[in-house]
Amino acid sequence: MGRIIGVGLGPGAADLMTVRAREWLMRARHVAYFRKRGHPGQARRIVQGLLAPTAVEHAMEYPVTTELRFDSVAYNDVLARFYDEWAARLLALTAHDDVVVLCEGDPLFYGSFMHLHVRLSHRVAVEVVPGLPGMVGCWAALGMPMTWGDDVLTVVLGTLPPDRLVAHMQAADALVVMKVGRHLAQVRRALDRVGRLDQAWLVEFGTMPQQRVRRLADVGPDERCPYFSLVLVHGHGRRPQERGA
Repeated sequence: MGRIIGVGLGPGAADLMTVRAREWLMRARHVAYFRKRGHPGQARRIVQGLLAPTAVEHAMEYPVTTELRFDSVAYNDVLARFYDEWAARLLALTAHDDVVVLCEGDPLFYGSFMHLHVRLSHRVAVEVVPGLPGMVGCWAALGMPMTWGDDVLTVVLGTLPPDRLVAHMQAADALVVMKVGRHLAQVRRALDRVGRLDQAWLVEFGTMPQQRVRRLADVGPDERCPYFSLVLVHGHGRRPQERGA
């Protein structure tokens, strides 16, 4: 019986993949990946040119993305059926072969692969190839230390209700806001409320050819940003101070 292998692809640049990830990609006979209907999918873009010509591809197209509220009963019902169906289809494939599932960033960090993992790990062998999370690529793009000494790094989602966003931001030393996208204005307002807007940076398409880095305060309040965007606020914790020569 085959296995399910969740392969972390890293933050976006193909040369930031691990050696182990590349090895799995080049020998994979079945490759599955998530994508929005009508789009090639970011994970598939990253691996362009790495898959064997004989690899069979399985595009797992989300039935909904932003058409329904993510916290609604209807949204959860539709997505649950979608993950159930694809878990069954991938399980059937493992009767004869391994199946590689492509995952942006790291498979176990806010990724869709986790919904397959929880449905399959008790029914078939599931392996995970770690990948660099997108936030690592984004703070490398800024070229500044993200955390110092005893700083506490807080990772929050831009989809949270405003009051929860503010509460987490107030308690944070260093801060990463994920899933910004169309919630940029809400994230901007929350940072302004806690007095940290001037410290925040917006990184769009981190490590990818179209990467863009801007101070969040310079971004218009009505602007939108792509799904693959993060907001970063650096920590300023304990460290030995530089001494004069």
